Amino acid sequence: MSLKITDLCVNCDVCEPVCPNKAIAMGAEIYEIVPSLCTECVGHYDTPQCVDVCPVECIITDPAHAESREQLLAKFETLQEKTA
Repeated sequence: MSLKITDLCVNCDVCEPVCPNKAIAMGAEIYEIVPSLCTECVGHYDTPQCVDVCPVECIITDPAHAESREQLLAKFETLQEKTA
């Protein structure tokens, strides 16, 4: 699944720089995650880096964007091809 940031976000700015896919950006009020870019760090790290650094634990899996680990890895590979 892609991840999403809930309205508990305090805009602390720690999640955006750790995202290897640049999937996190400031939205209208809080940070947001672009589902098409989020791989939950599959292919980069063992755990989602944004979740690891979030001090208020406001980053959760997004049930609206359900993906298996295999699908996340395929998305990672596609994103890597685009940046190569």
